[in-house]
Amino acid sequence: MASKKNSITHTRKKNKKMYCDQIYEKYIDPFTDFGFKKLFGEECNKELLLDFLNELLCKDQGRIVKISYLNSERLGFSSKSRRVVFDIHCENDKGEKFIVELQKEDQPFFKDRSVFYSTFPIVEQAPKGMRWNYKLKAVYVVAILDFVFEEDHDEPLKYRYDVMLTDIENHKIFYDKLTFIYLAMPKFNKEIDELETNFEKWMYVIKNLSRFDDIPDKLRNRIFKKIFAAAEVANLTPEEYRDYLDNINAYRDWYNVMDKAVAKGLAKGLAKGLAEGKVEGKAETLECVVLDAKHSSFSIHQIQSITKLSEDQIIEILTKHGC
Repeated sequence: MASKKNSITHTRKKNKKMYCDQIYEKYIDPFTDFGFKKLFGEECNKELLLDFLNELLCKDQGRIVKISYLNSERLGFSSKSRRVVFDIHCENDKGEKFIVELQKEDQPFFKDRSVFYSTFPIVEQAPKGMRWNYKLKAVYVVAILDFVFEEDHDEPLKYRYDVMLTDIENHKIFYDKLTFIYLAMPKFNKEIDELETNFEKWMYVIKNLSRFDDIPDKLRNRIFKKIFAAAEVANLTPEEYRDYLDNINAYRDWYNVMDKAVAKGLAKGLAKGLAEGKVEGKAETLECVVLDAKHSSFSIHQIQSITKLSEDQIIEILTKHGC
């Protein structure tokens, strides 16, 4: 027992040294694949996901008392369909399905993607055989977004969007078993002293966790203490630390390449625009960004995220330049 205790102490000291050498935040960033799954996707932290969903949904029919993780990889409708990967896919004791996703960057057709994802837990409910009355369990898609939808910038205070099928004329809910909840985190700007509900505390922690040096007094209850303990960088195993560091570096590399591509494109586009006019300059800027991003091994999907161009437009530019 003493040997095991000494080993744990040694590991923590080693992690603290690595933490001091390479990562300066005390707590992991939830806006990374590693951080999000560490806090919400591990069996030992299932209680955190359960509490978050209960605070998010505030269901009239009672609190969720049990939740089970499901396989997060789902195949499409045929062997030729592409594989879709969810961040977290789970169900409660009533058989209701939940997809919980954190999206770091804006993405063309993100709403379309979230609707597409919702079809998998719907179709999977069909039993084998011919006899079925089509009664479905509820499906919830929860998207935590580190960006704001372009069309929603005119509502700076609205950060939560609850979407259901409703009648356009009378605004009554037509179908209550399919719910989409979008949380635009950049719009949540409450300070610690302004937090009134546990849901607001959750929003505050998710948005600011990696910026803390210690647990604020207002968050010193059992659940939030557990979040901070699970998120402390010094408590990661060496393997977890390396995974997290790789995750952080991948994001940094992506941003650096994107910034370089955009800056280079803007410079060329500005010169072009001065010589030939504003419209031509903008087009030249986008072409330069597309080409630089492609040369930096960006995918079509990533280029869409940067330029807001359609896939066809991007392919047209690449084909034009022989890429």
